Amino acid sequence: MVDKQNEKKVMSIVSNDGAIEDVEVILAFEFKDNNKEYVVYTKNEKDENGNVTVYVSNIDRSGDEPKLVGVENENEWNKIKDVLRELSKTE
Repeated sequence: MVDKQNEKKVMSIVSNDGAIEDVEVILAFEFKDNNKEYVVYTKNEKDENGNVTVYVSNIDRSGDEPKLVGVENENEWNKIKDVLRELSKTE
């Protein structure tokens, strides 16, 4: 879904307790070497320093519905951080 007024990409996520929440998609990308897709998104929450909190999840498409899964591999995290650093340079 796209918010036409602001051209924001919005997706709905379902938490473990079944609550549905709309979040803003910042970036979606895939690493070809491991064939995994990732999404970077925000709930537009701010931390104690006023920075917007962002979340990164792996998109698991093995079931009927795509599912967001946490990133647990340190090598994956390092590659994701590199992508985010590059993104921050372009803005």
